[in-house]
Amino acid sequence: MAEDDAPAEESSGGGKKKLIFLIILALVLIGLSVGGTVVALKVLSPPPEPVESESTEEPAEEVKVPAIYYPIKPSIVVNYGHKGRQRYAQVDVTLLIRDPTIVSAIELHAPTIANALVLTIGGQIYEEMQTAEGKELLRQECLQEIQKILEEEVGSAGVEQVLFTNFVMQ
Repeated sequence: MAEDDAPAEESSGGGKKKLIFLIILALVLIGLSVGGTVVALKVLSPPPEPVESESTEEPAEEVKVPAIYYPIKPSIVVNYGHKGRQRYAQVDVTLLIRDPTIVSAIELHAPTIANALVLTIGGQIYEEMQTAEGKELLRQECLQEIQKILEEEVGSAGVEQVLFTNFVMQ
C-alpha cells in the first residue's frame, strides 16, 4: 500500500506544479500584452504640439456663436398611398442657425422652404421613413434642400442643422 500512495503523491505534486506554471505563464502573457499595447500607443500617438509664447502672437480663438433655433410653422403634413390605404406624416421642423441675419432671410423665403420640405418629405417611401436610418436620411436631404435655397437666394447656406422636433406617421 505504501507503494501505491507514493506515485499518487508525486502525480498530484506534478499537477500542482503544472497548474502554477500555467498561471505564471498566463500572467506573463497578459503583462506582455498590456505592456505591448502601452508601448504601441506611445509610439503611434501624435507628438504633443509645441507651446507658443503668447507675447509674440495673439492666439486666434474661435468664438462659437450661440445657437438660434427657428421653428418652421405650420407643421409639414404629407400623405402617402401605402398598400391601398392613405397614410399621413406630420413633421415639425426646427432649424439650427448661428447667424442672426439668416433668420430674416428664412422668414422672407419661408414659402419656398416650406414647399421644398413638403416635396422632399412627400417624395419619400413610407416604409423607409419608419426606420431610424430613413428618418436620418430624410433629415439630411431636408438640410441640403434648405441650404441650396438659401445659397441661391442669399449667397450663404446659413443653416447648420435641420431638427425634427415632432415626427408622427399613421
